[in-house]
Amino acid sequence: MKTIKEPQLTAVEIPNQYIQAGKNKIAYRSLGEGKAILLCNRFRGILDTWDPLFLDNLAKKHQVIIFDYPGIGLSTGSLPTTSLEVAMEVKAFAEALKLKKFILGGWSYGGTVAQTFAAHFPEMISHLIIIGSNPPGENGTPPEQVFFDAALKPVNDLNDEIVLFFEPASQSSVAAAKKSNERIAARKTDLSVMVPPELFNNYFMGGADFKTDSYNSREKLAHTKIPILILMGDHDPSFPVENWFPIIKTWKTSQFIILPNSGHGPQHEYPKLASRYIAAFTKLS
Repeated sequence: MKTIKEPQLTAVEIPNQYIQAGKNKIAYRSLGEGKAILLCNRFRGILDTWDPLFLDNLAKKHQVIIFDYPGIGLSTGSLPTTSLEVAMEVKAFAEALKLKKFILGGWSYGGTVAQTFAAHFPEMISHLIIIGSNPPGENGTPPEQVFFDAALKPVNDLNDEIVLFFEPASQSSVAAAKKSNERIAARKTDLSVMVPPELFNNYFMGGADFKTDSYNSREKLAHTKIPILILMGDHDPSFPVENWFPIIKTWKTSQFIILPNSGHGPQHEYPKLASRYIAAFTKLS
């Protein structure tokens, strides 16, 4: 008799879970089956700021795990102020989930955390996915002021999100922003908690630490054996794509994709395409 497989819950439907990781209770969601991909979130990011369509498409090939950092959203504790300490919290979370070798992804601030993790705990990572982020250390092109003007508001609306994560000069990108916003807003219950302004500085200190690169992460990743996928928008006002150009010939295991008419959140503008790139990369490399 053929077994009928139960339909998977979607990212909008999947319930919150909690696990003790070191001193902190971490809130997370898990969907899909297959090799685990753990996603580190952006500045001010919580469980509810990932585009569900991106997660659902990733979950066709992988177990996708998203989480709130310590002291953020529904997780207890406090967000550390160095990139290595945050990476160590992610390590504690992965170990609590009994993940021995997994794919690690990070968006924006989460990309800095993921790179620091991969530089220090490479034995735990099979692939590294960096979305809308900078390489470690000093970089030549600074962020645009327009990004900070929107990012530091206590509450962001759709117009802010268009500036922050999409390309305001592109009609197709603005339309994609509206659709992404609607998908994120579709979840009505079991929500996480917005990040208050008094915690913003924890992120900034972690970012400054990553820029100082006292851990030599930039050099370590130049010699890593981990396959690295770097996925960027062609006009990222926060972490300009140009900062990756000096890296291309030095990080020998990296692949580089720039999506057109897109900003800081290319995986939200192109959720299906981005997930296909990731699935192909993790399968073939």
